[in-house]
Amino acid sequence: MTTRKHDYAGQKQMLIISTLGFFISVMVWFNMAPFQSTIQEQLALSSDEIGALMIVNLALSIPGRIVIGRLVDRYGPRYVFSILLITMSIPCFVFAFGTTYMQLLISRLILGTIGASFVIGIRMVTEWFPTKQAGFAQGIYAGWGNFGSAFAALTLPTLAVLFGGENGWRYAMCLTGVLVLLYGVIFFFKAKNTPAWKTFQYTKTANPMKASSHSDFIILLVLTIPIYGGMAILVWTLQETGILSNLTATLLYSTIVLFYAFNMVKRWKANRSYLQNQIPDKERFSMKNVAILSFGYFATFGSELAIISMLPMFFQNTFTIHAVFAAAIASSFAFTNLIARPAGGWLSDRFGRKKITLLLLASLSLLYMMMAFVNSSWPIYLALLLTICCSLISQAASGAIFSMVSLVKKNRTGQIAGMVGAYGNIGSLCFLAVLNLFFPVTFFIAISIMLLLCFLATTQLNVNQSKQALQRTKLKEKAI
Repeated sequence: MTTRKHDYAGQKQMLIISTLGFFISVMVWFNMAPFQSTIQEQLALSSDEIGALMIVNLALSIPGRIVIGRLVDRYGPRYVFSILLITMSIPCFVFAFGTTYMQLLISRLILGTIGASFVIGIRMVTEWFPTKQAGFAQGIYAGWGNFGSAFAALTLPTLAVLFGGENGWRYAMCLTGVLVLLYGVIFFFKAKNTPAWKTFQYTKTANPMKASSHSDFIILLVLTIPIYGGMAILVWTLQETGILSNLTATLLYSTIVLFYAFNMVKRWKANRSYLQNQIPDKERFSMKNVAILSFGYFATFGSELAIISMLPMFFQNTFTIHAVFAAAIASSFAFTNLIARPAGGWLSDRFGRKKITLLLLASLSLLYMMMAFVNSSWPIYLALLLTICCSLISQAASGAIFSMVSLVKKNRTGQIAGMVGAYGNIGSLCFLAVLNLFFPVTFFIAISIMLLLCFLATTQLNVNQSKQALQRTKLKEKAI
């Protein structure tokens, strides 16, 4: 008996519910951006202190995605998403009415965890759509959800003016806190983990994922290093701004290294006993696939975030245009995401995930190499066209990469999505570090080379497991 359409009845409603949840999360996550200059002026903050707030806003989203990924696999999207939304309203309120820099810093650091909401919806959408439609659905979820940052930039300043007074920005940010609090309650009562006929595949614990072989364990150890590296970058940023003394920073660096070593020893003990037993085929998955997808997202989504950060100044310096026009060019990345990311998922569903990913990675590598040659002698419309092409292809590639995440290991989708998603944030930090050290030409060439390396790595992506997973899903659906 073939799968009937009504087996997934309610899938559109669940897609809307999860996408709106992520949209609100991103809106709250970046609700500070429109008011940076106002906050700096009213609280007499330095440029370094404002810069530190921007960094800490991203910092905990990296380890947060790993932890939230484990929790969603263990307890399900409904509980984890609703609790995260409700809880994150607290630091949002604290930041909105904070009067000291330390209040702003700590609340912003904690609030950055809301960026981990991304992996929750990925697992939920995967449950509600058959494999052949999952890429497109995930693209809609990610593309429209990420638009929350642009929506915040467009609407919150207007709300601040309507509230009026010097505290208008505080009330506007507070409103986003009320919104995320209420939606957390709504999500709890409206969301469902799976269709009625389907059983959610929980993991037995919220412990870190285990490797299926000794070689996979080595890959896992290496993959985990940048997660702790992100925390080291946070400490370095606070040290540079003078918030942390050199002694305190050194102690924190040492703590990060020791914590990494402690966790890796703990993982080795757990994996050693696990690997001594005969691992059933249904529990096996390739860590190499996780690594390839992680570095692919590092290069695609990471470059996208980095480009958004540097593009206005790049166009201003290259073509001596007005700041407003430069900002409008940068905003093109946010708007094209509404179309490009779902398109990447749809192309993967329609023409093959690996094939489309390879095509997009190769094209994007070439486009970024062309960006390295953009200078004042170029017609600005040609530079703008090239920028928009980079935007479209990078976001489509991100969608194509994530369309394969749920196929690596079904009941570990949250953890794998957390790892891959974290690498997107890590990529942005690394590319921006290159930009700070070198000229923009080197920045674009570095991205291009990284994409080329990801292209070569993706040729080794083992899709056999994905095909087996798809076959098992089809057999289960036929049994309904």
